Amino acid sequence: MDLPKYKNVFNWDGVELLPHRPPFLFVDKLIAGDETGCIAEYTFTQEKNEFFKGHFPDYPVVPGVVLVEAMAQAAGANVVAREVLGVQVAFALAAIDEVRFRQPFRPGDKLVTVVEIVRERVPLGVYRCRGYLNGEPNEKGEPAVECTVKCMMGGKIVGDRRG
Repeated sequence: MDLPKYKNVFNWDGVELLPHRPPFLFVDKLIAGDETGCIAEYTFTQEKNEFFKGHFPDYPVVPGVVLVEAMAQAAGANVVAREVLGVQVAFALAAIDEVRFRQPFRPGDKLVTVVEIVRERVPLGVYRCRGYLNGEPNEKGEPAVECTVKCMMGGKIVGDRRG
């Protein structure tokens, strides 16, 4: 699959950009981004993701809410990387619209998130998120999961994560 091209190549770890920490950090790496959007990735593993033990243990799958959270975190990582409000930004999910789940994610699967910035004016950002299973569209050329997230942003959080 050909992924969109962005002005900035980041390759920054999510832990450098987001206040989240395991087990609730769902961005391994912010690959690239700019004022139009970004690409991020996260690999789900049984070691990192305790929910696999109880979410259909005979056929473990990633909960849909976790997929949506991961995509919203990708959008937030791009806001921080671009220093929209400096590097100490508070970024919180406010609404989720038009969610579609087309393929399950299982242990070992990688979520490649492509975020399109629909509107970004403090204090609200609107982001169209498309998540691809192992970086590929399904047989119809569609993402495995997609949604629009609205996120509140502003203020500061304690500590600059990038030193």
